[in-house]
Amino acid sequence: MELLKQRILKDGKVKEGNILKTDSFLNHCMDITLLQEIGKEFKRRFADCNVNKILTIEASGIGIAAITAQYFGNVDVIFAKKSQSKNLDGEILTAPVISYTRGRKFEVNVAKRFLNEGDNVLIIDDFLAHGQALQGLIKIVNDSPANIVGCGIVIEKGFQSGGEILRNQGINLQSLAIIDSIENGEIKFRD
Repeated sequence: MELLKQRILKDGKVKEGNILKTDSFLNHCMDITLLQEIGKEFKRRFADCNVNKILTIEASGIGIAAITAQYFGNVDVIFAKKSQSKNLDGEILTAPVISYTRGRKFEVNVAKRFLNEGDNVLIIDDFLAHGQALQGLIKIVNDSPANIVGCGIVIEKGFQSGGEILRNQGINLQSLAIIDSIENGEIKFRD
């Protein structure tokens, strides 16, 4: 997605450890016009999947998932919570996740009643590095009676292992921008 790549080059900031900051347009301050184009592109890529639920993880994926949902006919968006809450009741699906950017492990939680038999779930997230968050969300869907139809990622770090692992598992993984390398602050994309 050329528009996204150009925005990453223009406004993305590379930090130590090959961390790409996109907080000025994607996941802290959100450019809604860009997110609408991202949503349209996810709809195009998953048009034949009969998506009726979108699953993401708090917090950065919520805005992207919510805007994407409207292009699928206003399907429900569910987000995995990163901590137990008194508001979570009934049977809870959980999965361990290790955050690459936060450097810590936590459990993500979804109320089982939101993932039902016959649901076709599209998982959406902002970044894919080592794939820990996606693996956790996949586990949650697999522990429910719902089906995973694919995973949509805004930015994949292709030089890290997550994308390869998920594709080798047979996951329909669609990344809108795949970064092949970040060296000396320079970002190079996969064609």
